[in-house]
Amino acid sequence: YSLRYGTVPVVRATGGLDDTIDRTTGFKFKEFAAGAMLAALLSALEMYGDPDRWKTLMLSGMARDYSWAVSAGEYSALYNRLRLHPEGG
Repeated sequence: YSLRYGTVPVVRATGGLDDTIDRTTGFKFKEFAAGAMLAALLSALEMYGDPDRWKTLMLSGMARDYSWAVSAGEYSALYNRLRLHPEGG
C-alpha cells in the first residue's frame, strides 16, 4: 500500500519486500541489525532533503502495478510454460 500512495518505504530485505522494493521505489537493508536499519533510514533522510529526487522516487513507486491481475498473469504464463515443457526444455 505504501507504494501506491506515495509513501516511500524503508524495509528489511526479506521475502516479498526484497522482491518488491528496489532503488527506484524505496530503501532496504539486509542485515537484521539496528545499524543496518539506521543506515537505510539515513539514506532515506538524505534523499528526502532533495525534493526532486524524492518526488521521482515517490512517483516510481506509485507507477508500479502489483495488482492480483498482474500476479495472476505471471502465474498463468509460468504454468503454461511448465505444461508445454514439463522437463524444463
